[in-house]
Order: sequence, then structure tokens, then C-alpha cells
Amino acid sequence: MVEKLLTSKKTIGILAVLVVAAIAIFIFLSTRSEVVAKVGNESVTKDDLYSYFVKQNGTTAVDTLITKSIIEQETAKENISITDEEVDAELNELITTYGGEDTFNQTLASSGLTMEDVEEDVKVNLQIEKLLESKIEITEEEMQTYFDENKDTFAQTKQVKASHILVEDEETAKEVKEKIDAGEDFAELAKNYSTDTSTAEAGGDLGFFGEGSMVAEFEKAAFTMKVDQISEPVKTEYGYHIIKVTEIQEAAEANFDNSKEEIKDILFDEKLSTEYPTWLEDKQEEYGVKNYLSEE
Repeated sequence: MVEKLLTSKKTIGILAVLVVAAIAIFIFLSTRSEVVAKVGNESVTKDDLYSYFVKQNGTTAVDTLITKSIIEQETAKENISITDEEVDAELNELITTYGGEDTFNQTLASSGLTMEDVEEDVKVNLQIEKLLESKIEITEEEMQTYFDENKDTFAQTKQVKASHILVEDEETAKEVKEKIDAGEDFAELAKNYSTDTSTAEAGGDLGFFGEGSMVAEFEKAAFTMKVDQISEPVKTEYGYHIIKVTEIQEAAEANFDNSKEEIKDILFDEKLSTEYPTWLEDKQEEYGVKNYLSEE
């Protein structure tokens, strides 16, 4: 939790530690002599399993639980509250860093975590930000310096927003194009015909993308089209696409005023990652924290 986890992929790892801790506690509270596996004539008991979890992850898990307790107590002292809207906004940002809901949900499933686990961790990170924000100052000069040193990253390249209908063969593609030309709804046809299951239900919407994001044939067509124009079938390695451009954002030079909020967020995250370890260490001393597992 030293860094703002929402803009990295560490959240799942941090949560996994808490899951390990929860499993270990469950095992401890259960009948520890209960057999959980047999290997020939040898038995593996819950006591063996508990010992393994504690040995492998116990100290780290306890440290994480201690940290959560400190944050919760400090949040209560400062009368800090986190709204559902704030959590939802951060969740949407996190999902975006994973490349969308499908990839995010796959990562959750493979980690044995639930959305409730992630929401809790998001809430903790928001608490950290609010607890430390008074210690972090960002000046206009700092923002200007960062902008000057990273100007290229704030320039806007041309972006196209498009939808597509992907089918396997040219005959089907021509059939779909004829239906569009006859006035049938593009989005409904995408739902009924498109083999791209990740976009079909959204009417084929691909969102905005820049040059280099799509296969060459698709990109060449999309970037030469006008808004509301619908292409003839475009062949790629995936099949035949019918493309509809819905919006175009032209390239623009970097602008400091337009980039200030983004720069402020970046600098806040950098300073937070520096301030947080010191703050946590001070609070551990203040609370007289002891992790007895680390002393064994």
C-alpha cells in the first residue's frame, strides 16, 4: 500500500496476502487435528496446513492486518469518510488499467478474490490519501517543471472512436452491409451478427484508439473515414469487419493548462509514496505495535 495501488497492478497481490491471512485464521479456529489429505499411510492435518501458511506468509499477513488497523483507527480519529461514489470512481480507473472488465475479472478469478475484496482495498487506499493529503503540497512551479520535462506525454495524438461488426466470411459481411444500407440499425446488427463477443453486446463499440492499436488493414480504413461513415467489408486476419466511425479527436500539441489536473495527480502519487512509509512508521511507534510472529 506504499504506492497508490489503483494505478498499478499491485492491488491483487496485496489482497492475496489478506486472503492467506483469512484462510490461516479459519484453519486455526477449526478443528486443527482434522485430516485434510492422505499420502499413503501419512495424514496431512489442518494443523500442518496452518503451520505452512504461517511459515510462508504469516509475518507479512500480520503486518498487513496491523497496517489496516492503524489506518482504520486514524480515519476514525480524523472523522474521514469514504463515499460509494469515490470507491466506484477508483474501481473504474483500476478496471481500465487492467484493459477492461473481462481481463480484470479473469485476474480476480485466478487470484481467488471477489469484487468485495477489491472494494475494501480501494477504500483503504482512499483513506490513506485523505489521511496524508494535508502533508503533501504541490506548487505551480513543480507542475510546470514536470510538464516541461514530460511534454511529449501530454500531446494528444489523433484518436478515432469506432464500432465494428466482425464476421467470418465475405458473403456474410456483404449481407450485413446490405442490411445497413437498407437502413437497419448498426448496433442491433452487431449484436446479432458480430463474432467479436467482447464488443457485440455494446453494439460493436471499440471506444477511442490511436495509431498502432489495431491491425494495419483495420487502422488504415478507420483513420481515412469521416464521422458516421460506414466502410465496405475490410479483411484482416480475424475475418471481415464493417467499420463505423462515430467520433474523431484530432491531434493537439501539449497544453499545460489542460494537463494540470493530470500532472497534479501524478505528483501527488509520487509524494504520497514517499510520505506514507514515514507516516506509517511513526504511527507504529505511537501505537506500540508488536508483530509477535516476526519475533519467532
